[in-house]
Amino acid sequence: MKTYVQAGDAIDITAPAALTAGQGLLLGDIFGVVAADAASGAPAVLYTEGVFTLRKATGTINAGVRVFWDDTAKRVTTTATSNRCIGWHVGLAANAGADNTDILVKLGQPNALAA
Repeated sequence: MKTYVQAGDAIDITAPAALTAGQGLLLGDIFGVVAADAASGAPAVLYTEGVFTLRKATGTINAGVRVFWDDTAKRVTTTATSNRCIGWHVGLAANAGADNTDILVKLGQPNALAA
């Protein structure tokens, strides 16, 4: 097809700041996980689909629930107000540790600002 560009599960961006591989990034209304370190202004890749290990806010997050990105704290939360829905919690990460601070998140729709 003449208009097809890419699958969209990973998109090319210009790094808005220095980025670290694996960090969550809210770029406008798009949330994704940074593929590799990139300097501010450099080309970068942002994964917008898939399952990723992300740091969570304090408290329990049950598997299967919708999760949101707190862009101020740079953490996954279940608090919808003023946070962007990024997908679902699908389990504890292998490196979760005793405090369960890292969880597995399936990125995907709905990816909208909660009311």
